[in-house]
Amino acid sequence: MKIICVGRNYDEHIKELKNTKPKSPILFLKPDTSILKNDQPFFLPRFSQNIEHEVEILVKIKKIGKNIDKKFAHKYYDEISLGIDFTARDLQQKLKSKGLPWEKAKAFDFSAVIGKWVLKSHFFNINELTFKLKKNDIVVQKGNTNQMIWNIDHLIEEISKIFTLKIGDIIFTGTPSGVGSIKINDKLEGFINNEKIFSTTVK
Repeated sequence: MKIICVGRNYDEHIKELKNTKPKSPILFLKPDTSILKNDQPFFLPRFSQNIEHEVEILVKIKKIGKNIDKKFAHKYYDEISLGIDFTARDLQQKLKSKGLPWEKAKAFDFSAVIGKWVLKSHFFNINELTFKLKKNDIVVQKGNTNQMIWNIDHLIEEISKIFTLKIGDIIFTGTPSGVGSIKINDKLEGFINNEKIFSTTVK
């Protein structure tokens, strides 16, 4: 399986990091060694002084697909979750300034929190999902899937032009504004429509 992440899919997040709005989805990959399962602690890596949280809606692919038209994309997934794309922001900025790839800042071990999976039929409309991240019981990020530049089905169409999607692949659909640094003993909890989906503590 592979983890496909989408960058710059929310306007307000683009603005907060002073980035330019892309004409097509920015994509990068995380390996399976980046997975941090729900309720497991996250240990701060030694190579960064500024790890930031980015909460995101996740989609799990259920069948193989290539060059999928967005009108058929809904047939390729049944489950939704929430997670965190941990980012070594200081390292990412150094790499970007030199025109180098982001993997060291994005794809390191346990950088992808994955919460429990929920059937999409559980939700009235996946294009109207509210979600949020609490840090120490305070909401630090919140968003709605209606704020996405490319919605889930459109992302599947665009991603499948580049990568063959396989059973078990996970798509991180991008983060809203409010990203911020974490420190030891922080408790991070993610919610979709007020239902808790994941929890992790920083060590």
